[in-house]
Amino acid sequence: MAAAIKPPKFSMAFFGPRYWLVWVGVFFLYVVTWLPFPVIKLFGRGTGWLLGKVATSRVKVARRNIELCYPEMPKAEQDKLVKQNLHRAGMAVYETAMGWWWPDWRVRKHGTVEGFEHVEAILAANKGVFGMALHNMNLEFACRIVGLTHPSIAFYRKHNNPLMDYLQYHGRARSNKYMIHKRNARALLAALEEGELCLYLPDQDYGRNQSIFVPFGGVKETATTTATLMFIRRTSSLPLIVTSQYTASGYKVKFYPPMNELKTLDDVPALTLLNENIADIINEQPESYLWMHKRFKTRPDPKAPSLYK
Repeated sequence: MAAAIKPPKFSMAFFGPRYWLVWVGVFFLYVVTWLPFPVIKLFGRGTGWLLGKVATSRVKVARRNIELCYPEMPKAEQDKLVKQNLHRAGMAVYETAMGWWWPDWRVRKHGTVEGFEHVEAILAANKGVFGMALHNMNLEFACRIVGLTHPSIAFYRKHNNPLMDYLQYHGRARSNKYMIHKRNARALLAALEEGELCLYLPDQDYGRNQSIFVPFGGVKETATTTATLMFIRRTSSLPLIVTSQYTASGYKVKFYPPMNELKTLDDVPALTLLNENIADIINEQPESYLWMHKRFKTRPDPKAPSLYK
C-alpha cells in the first residue's frame, strides 16, 4: 500500500473559468447516465456517428487495423465492422461516466462476471492473479463490474487536466483496491506476491524498448511487450486473460483459464501463444476492440514505411 497513488484533492480553483467547459461536459454526462439504459445507448450511437465525422484520423486507423488483421474479410464486412466499432466508441464515452458514477445496484443489474472460478482457485492457493485485460471499448465500465466482485489493483496514468484527474481517480477508486503509478513495476510485482488480483494491458504498442516482434492477427511482426513475461516469471502469480463483452442486457466480464505455460516457454513462443489467444478472444466480439489505437506503429526496421500510410 505504500506505493499506492495518493488521491488528488479537490481545489476551489476548479470553479474558475479554466474549468467551466469541463463542468459543462461533466454535468451533461452525469445527467445522461441517469436516463434509462436503452436511452443511453441511443446517445452512444449518436456520439459514435459524430465521432465518425470529426475523428476521421482515428477512423482511418481503425479501418487500417481491421484490414491488416482480417485480410480475407470482404470489404463490405470490414466497412460494417468499422461502423459497429464507431458505435462502441461513442458508447464508451457514457460507459466511462457509468463506471465512475452509477450506483452499485445499477452496475450489478447490467453487469455479470463469467469464469471467476479461475480467479478464486488461484487466490485459494495463496497466489496472485495477473489479469491480462484486453483493451476493449467498454474497459472502464468493466473494471467497475470486476471491482464489485473482487477489488483489483491496476496501473494509473495521471490526467493532464487537474479537474479531470480528480474525477478520474475517484471514479476509478470505486473499482480498485488501490492504484499504482504506471511506471512503478516494483509495486505491481509486490502486489502480485501479496496475492492480489492485478490488471495489466498486454495488447498495446509500447514502443521498441522491451518489445519483441511476433505475429498478431494478420501482421507477422508486431511489437509485443516482454514486460508481460517479466511480471509472470518474477512472481508466483498465475496469468490469465480477462475481457469485457456486450450482452443483450448490458455487459459481461469473462475470465479465461490460466495460461501457466507462459512461465516456462521462451519469449518468442510465449508471446506468440499469448497473441494467438488474444486474437481468438477478440474474434468473439471484434466490434468491441480498440481498433483506433496504432497497434502496428512500431516496425522491426525503424526505416521501414509506416503501415498507416
